[in-house]
Amino acid sequence: MTARPDRPLRIAIIGAGPAGVYTADILTKEERDFRVSIDLFDRYPAPFGLIRYGVAPDHPRIKGIVTALHKVMDRGDIRFLGNVDYGTDLSLADLRRHYDAIVFSTGAVRDAALDVPGVELAGSFGGADFASWYDGHPDVPRHWPLEATQVAVIGNGNVALDVARILSKHAEDLLPTEIPDNVYRDLAASPVTDVHVFGRRGPAQVKFTPLELRELAHSRDVDIVLYEEDFDFDEASEKAIEENN
Repeated sequence: MTARPDRPLRIAIIGAGPAGVYTADILTKEERDFRVSIDLFDRYPAPFGLIRYGVAPDHPRIKGIVTALHKVMDRGDIRFLGNVDYGTDLSLADLRRHYDAIVFSTGAVRDAALDVPGVELAGSFGGADFASWYDGHPDVPRHWPLEATQVAVIGNGNVALDVARILSKHAEDLLPTEIPDNVYRDLAASPVTDVHVFGRRGPAQVKFTPLELRELAHSRDVDIVLYEEDFDFDEASEKAIEENN
C-alpha cells in the first residue's frame, strides 16, 4: 500500500462483523505519518455480524461486546455502508478502482455439512441456521418446525450448548432478552421434552466453556444427565486435561 500526500490511503473492508470492525479500529488507531480513510461494507442493514445473529439472546454478557463495537463505530472516523451485497452490488473491479487496499472479513456464513448417513433427511438442520432463526436473521424464515419431543444436538461447542439451552428453557424466561416475537411464539408451542447432546470426543476435549454449562444447569426445570462411563479417561484425555491446567 502506498500513501499519497494529497489524499488519505483508502481502505475497503467487506464484512462488518467483529473481525471487520476490529480491523477498522486497528487501522485507524495505528500511528503513521499519513491519513487513512475506511469504508466498512455489509450486506445487511446493521453491523456486528455473528454477535448480532449468532449468539443466543439470553447471553447479555457476550452481547455486551456490541457495546465495545458501538464505541468504535461511533467515533466518526469509519464509514459504514449497509445493504451492499459484494458480488451483486459491488465487484472486485469496482473496489480496485476506488480503494488502495481491500480486506475481506466475511466470516463463516454457512454450516459445514456432516458426512454422515441420513443428514439430508427431514428433521435434520444445521446449528448455524437454527441460531440464525432464534436471533431473527433476515435471511431465515420466521417459522421453525419444532415438532419433535426429543432432539439430538451433534457437537459439544458453545453453539451446541446454546441450542440445547434455547430448546430446553421455558419460553417466558427468554422474554427479558432480545428474543424476536415469532421465535418466542414457536418456542412457547414447542413439544420438546428431552435434548441429547452428542460429542465425538470425551469430556476432556469439549469445546464449550464452563459458563455455557452453568447457564444450562441454571435453566428452570432442567436436569442435566451425565453418564459415568464417559469419565473413564484414556491416555489422550489425561494429556488434554494436563495441557488445560
